Amino acid sequence: MQPPLVLFDLDNTLLDRRGTLADWAAGFTARHRLPDEEQAYVRGMVAERAYPSTFRAIHTRYRLPVSATELWRAYCTDISAMVSCPAAVLDGLNELRAVGWRVGVATNGAVDIQRAKLRATGISERVDGVFVSEEAGSRKPQTRHFALAAARCGAVLDDGGWMVGDNPVNDIDGGRSAGLRTIWVDNGLSWPPDDPGPDYTVPHARAAIDLLLLHSADHMRTMA
Repeated sequence: MQPPLVLFDLDNTLLDRRGTLADWAAGFTARHRLPDEEQAYVRGMVAERAYPSTFRAIHTRYRLPVSATELWRAYCTDISAMVSCPAAVLDGLNELRAVGWRVGVATNGAVDIQRAKLRATGISERVDGVFVSEEAGSRKPQTRHFALAAARCGAVLDDGGWMVGDNPVNDIDGGRSAGLRTIWVDNGLSWPPDDPGPDYTVPHARAAIDLLLLHSADHMRTMA
């Protein structure tokens, strides 16, 4: 029997991106001597996702003396230095692998920034594989994204598995369509009405890990 597979979303699942962006936007406007009221615009530009093209637009709007490429590189450096993954979650990733889980990260976004965050937080050394959408032009909720993420972990979707994430469409609907069981990290939000719900709802990633560990223990008792 193949080891069980679990794929985790990165932003606002394994780590807190929203809070980090607010701090970054404040620092960005101060560094470039922009009015405080521009923080909302700058934060809004990167709120969903940030790419090099995002910083070309920011560069054009403010006519900054540094290039868009330099702005993008500074963003990757700043965000990776500011973001963190709770120690309990990092420990949990190790615990899952210790009892036989294949653990992966399936994330949308640009390779530069996502890989930088994975390295800086210590997540990359605690998982079996990572797939970032920009690598092959395949984004969640597309099933191909989940298939490529599973392959990075040495697994295939036909063997089943789990998807853990905060986005109802990208992570939960997408994971379900890919044949995975789903755990929604609600971050204090309510599930959208009239939308098929996840298999489980938890408040944070550590709770999802504990649920998976419990599931694994129950399975082992059944097999005994």
